[in-house]
Amino acid sequence: MKFELRAIGKTSHEYLKEGMSMYEKRMKRYISFSFIEIPDIKNAKNLHKEVLKKKEGELILKKVGKNDFIILLDEKGKELTSKQMAATLEKKFLPMGKKIIFIIGGAYGFSEEIYDRANMKISLSKMTFSHQMVRLFFIEQLYRAFTIINNEPYHHD
Repeated sequence: MKFELRAIGKTSHEYLKEGMSMYEKRMKRYISFSFIEIPDIKNAKNLHKEVLKKKEGELILKKVGKNDFIILLDEKGKELTSKQMAATLEKKFLPMGKKIIFIIGGAYGFSEEIYDRANMKISLSKMTFSHQMVRLFFIEQLYRAFTIINNEPYHHD
């Protein structure tokens, strides 16, 4: 079972990179996980937001396989508690045997083509976070889910 997190643009803050790296290393005990940065679109500031979303969507879809299960991290997605996330992973995703790809879009969200291809949308919160911080928050929550699945003491009720 392979899990990936893909995001538009580079992670520019060192403290976020360090946190992400720490949780990525911890996760290797449970799953094959990788974080993939999708390059920013050149001259993005000169593009209308719909054009930018479409170009970002094309880059995202270029690397998605026909059988990959796509989950968008989207403000309109379903909110899950950490325990619900763990239960969803354990009961739905792990038995699938497919590559699970979580995607963080650009500043303006996703193109319609990405929404059409997605299998699921989840939201980390009703609050708005920077796209860079969401990377760390999500990787930590994925790690937390696997500690819950394995009855480890990381998560406290």
